[in-house]
Amino acid sequence: MSLVCLPKHAKLLKASDYNQVFDKAVRSSDRYFTVLARPNNLQRARLGMAFTKKRVKLAVARNRLKRISRESFRLTQDKFSADYVILAGTQCLKATNQQLFHSLEQHWQQLYKKCAKF
Repeated sequence: MSLVCLPKHAKLLKASDYNQVFDKAVRSSDRYFTVLARPNNLQRARLGMAFTKKRVKLAVARNRLKRISRESFRLTQDKFSADYVILAGTQCLKATNQQLFHSLEQHWQQLYKKCAKF
C-alpha cells in the first residue's frame, strides 16, 4: 500500500458534514462494511470514517481499517463527487486486508451506480 496521504479537502471534517451524509444517504453494506454516500455539489469526493470502540475495540484494528479505507478511496476518488462515510461491519476484524479492499471496491461500484440516479 502507498503512504500517500489524503489532502484535507478530501476528508469530511465537521460534524455537520457527517450529519448531512447520515440524514439522506444512499447505502451499501455487507458483512465487512456499511458505506453511506450522498452526492455533493463539489468537484471532488470526500471521505469520513466512523470506526467506533464499541465495534472495533483495539486501536490497532481501527487504524488498520482506516488505512485500508483511505487507500481504497484514494484509488477511486476521481470517478465521482460525493461524500462517503464508512462504518465497520460485524466481520471486519476476521477479514484479511485483501478481502476488505475487495469489499470496498464493490461498495464504490454499487454507490457510483446508485448516486448516478440522483
